[in-house]
Amino acid sequence: MSEPGPEPDRPSFVSRLHEAVTDALAYWERRRIAYNGVLAAIVFGYFAANLPHSWTVVSVDGVLFLFLLAVLANVCYCAAYVGDVFVQLSGFRESWKGRRWILLLIGTTFAAVITRFFVIGFFADRAAR
Repeated sequence: MSEPGPEPDRPSFVSRLHEAVTDALAYWERRRIAYNGVLAAIVFGYFAANLPHSWTVVSVDGVLFLFLLAVLANVCYCAAYVGDVFVQLSGFRESWKGRRWILLLIGTTFAAVITRFFVIGFFADRAAR
């Protein structure tokens, strides 16, 4: 007696997972540029707002620190994949696909707030306080 196979009209979990991951990659990777643009605008905005003092704090270590923070921000951005794929595998896939921009907005806002606090500390003129 052989094992019953998957129902012919229902895709396997692996094929559903493949489809959800592919869809998540297509959605989130196109928006990563805007996410990074928002964070870069905050950094450059605070740099410009604190001129000429900003130039006194720019160093190799400072630039490497900002690079490290940029990489960590992009690692955090990837957390959206976990939630996105999870919801896509549920029964809420179709309604979620029209609303996941909310996760993008909340995540970008959260990252922008964190970025703001870091760059205020980085570019702030301590002598002026």
